[in-house]
Amino acid sequence: QNVLIDTLSDGSVITLNKKSTITYPSKFKGDTRAIALTGEAFFNVAPDKKKPFIISVNDVQVTVVGTSFNIKSENGNTEVVVETGIVQVTKSGKTVELIAGEKILMSANDSNATREKVSDKLYNYYRSKEFACDETPLWKLVQVLNEAYDAKIIIGRKELNDMRITTTFYNESLEKVLEVIHLTLDITVIKKEDGQIIIDIMNRMGYP
Repeated sequence: QNVLIDTLSDGSVITLNKKSTITYPSKFKGDTRAIALTGEAFFNVAPDKKKPFIISVNDVQVTVVGTSFNIKSENGNTEVVVETGIVQVTKSGKTVELIAGEKILMSANDSNATREKVSDKLYNYYRSKEFACDETPLWKLVQVLNEAYDAKIIIGRKELNDMRITTTFYNESLEKVLEVIHLTLDITVIKKEDGQIIIDIMNRMGYP
């Protein structure tokens, strides 16, 4: 399944990541615009103060009037990243208000969650075809690359996890991305026959 772009009856535009689904009526009736999400999607919601837009994902409700934001659900955890406007996130009766440039992660088994500043634009890769890294730790880039390319990249040793990289890849092949990581961080990329890709540091003998 590829990334899909869907325009709803109210003019809101939803970009749905692969392996994700939304459920909504063909026409919104009543005093809300309610939809359900599984997976990940970016929402550009058409403003309508009289009809709030309400997304249900896991046991979290996200309520907006008109704004743009990303929601990602994985293993029962829910992450909301706000690009423009204000978004209300409710879980277990507690509501947190997020403004542009903020995000929140709500875990499946804990109703406490804190707002954070958005540190990079990696969450947006499936919509923008761009991986924008700004002092981004290697573990985070690898996590997104594995999702985007259905790859099996493994970091060979823990101390490499927090190596920082600042670069932008636009619509590049995985080969090209790995080459840039290799050259930028001076680390080795080893491709295994089973499809695994190991990122590690080699010693002078050429062995990890």
